[in-house]
Amino acid sequence: MPDQLPLPPLTAVRAFEAAARYGSFTRAAEELGMTQAAVSYQIKQLEDRAGVPLFRRQPRGVQLTPDGAQLAARAGEALEILREAFAELRQTTEDTLVISVIAAFAASVLGPRLWQFQAENPDIATRIDINQKPVNLEAGEASVAIRIGDGNWEGMRADHLMRPEITPMISPAYIERHGPLTCLEDLLTAPRVVAGHPAWDRWFEAAGLTPPCTKNLRDKTMGSQIFEVQAAKAGQGVTLLTPTYYRRELANGELIQPFDIVVESGRPVWLVYAERRRKSPAIRAFRKWLLAEMQTLVVAG
Repeated sequence: MPDQLPLPPLTAVRAFEAAARYGSFTRAAEELGMTQAAVSYQIKQLEDRAGVPLFRRQPRGVQLTPDGAQLAARAGEALEILREAFAELRQTTEDTLVISVIAAFAASVLGPRLWQFQAENPDIATRIDINQKPVNLEAGEASVAIRIGDGNWEGMRADHLMRPEITPMISPAYIERHGPLTCLEDLLTAPRVVAGHPAWDRWFEAAGLTPPCTKNLRDKTMGSQIFEVQAAKAGQGVTLLTPTYYRRELANGELIQPFDIVVESGRPVWLVYAERRRKSPAIRAFRKWLLAEMQTLVVAG
């Protein structure tokens, strides 16, 4: 077996990779918590070991030589492999899979079904973290997140879960207070929860109606269907809700969908997790389970 070259110090490789990424010894030093002189020294060690210059020093920053560019690509790959390995190791020792999720999805889809995942994966503890705003998955604020968006987040992987549809819904309390909705035109004068929401215009247009003017309407914003559905159940007004989320309430009569017309509510819902943690056993297990559940849910809808 031929003799293997000894590996360079990891500190030197990290300094080189950061300097190559930023094109600056100073910025590399800031990221690594080192001095600029220390970064320069570590890179000089690599250059001496390689026998070729890796950077061209310039008045403003540094530029990789062809040899340096070749090494930078491989060094970045090697460090990423190390990060993934330690992320997987860390995941196997963590107690909890933290799921950051929007309120409506948590209450209507995830919450009632999560026990099934726990039963199938008794070695993975889970915690639901209700959060309407994105969390920093790279920093470990959560293991995975359920987000609404276009599916493009830097450094993240995203699996499409569903594109929610919405339609007007009312409750028995609404009928008792305001009377039934017997035809589409009744909606033009009916009290509506969050009447100024732009989705109302889309729904009226899909129904072949001219949307009523809401220019001078003092609207209240609730920020989530989890609150809007409570207003609907209390009979406060007609509410745009997602039928997939509220099948149980529609089945038991707590909510009533008076018309079959539905429109897309906006952007899709995604399962999101950090690219570097894509091989985490817990994340992979949850991803497989949730995608299967969503397939069943959407097909049933």
